[in-house]
Amino acid sequence: MKGFLLGAGAFLAFAAPALAADMPARTYTKAPAYTAPQVVYNWTGFYIGGHVGGAFAGNNSLEGSSARLMGGVQGGFDYQFAPNWVVGAEAQYSWLSNNNNNGVLFPDGTRITDKNNQLGSATGRFGYTWGPALLYAKGGYAWRDSNNFGVTTAGVPVGFTTNGNHRDGYTVGTGLEYMFAPNWSAKAEYQYYNFGTTTFTSGPAAIVGSRFRDDDHTVKLGVNYRFGWGGPVAGKY
Repeated sequence: MKGFLLGAGAFLAFAAPALAADMPARTYTKAPAYTAPQVVYNWTGFYIGGHVGGAFAGNNSLEGSSARLMGGVQGGFDYQFAPNWVVGAEAQYSWLSNNNNNGVLFPDGTRITDKNNQLGSATGRFGYTWGPALLYAKGGYAWRDSNNFGVTTAGVPVGFTTNGNHRDGYTVGTGLEYMFAPNWSAKAEYQYYNFGTTTFTSGPAAIVGSRFRDDDHTVKLGVNYRFGWGGPVAGKY
């Protein structure tokens, strides 16, 4: 037995180098580089929010050219597709401050003033998104509160009539929205409101036949909270 073990040991001593030479060389494999997951921003979903800004009457308006403060609320729904396009609908309501305008003064001392304190709209929205940003255009139906016309002669109120209340009109606008946190986005927006023109059909002789444009330019900053699907989500690797 002792001789057998000595013989086996001697055989292994001579055979080990030969067996090692026949084995393939060990190859070195570099570990794959780490790739961080790509964040995908999803605009699909409902949202509500608020805004503040300013309103400026257009040319030939009775509301005066001075800026009026505005603030309000908005809500809507967006759907993202194809994959960087967004379509949606939005309702918006704004309150406007009283700018105490002096209106239009005629040579005979007759003055016309107009105060509009509320604006609303229901619009479609269409835009293009890249990452957390969304550039969009909007347009649709616009509404405002009843015209608050006033006519005075030498400071005394006088009667008058116009050709309509011009409460309904249209609006168009454009804006940029940005997702700054999960479920939260901020926007900067320009919006134009047009309600046609108003013509005075009776009253002091100086104002009969006078026609004025009913429109407003607005700029605003807003914040939206997005429910459910809105916001950055884990994405492609």
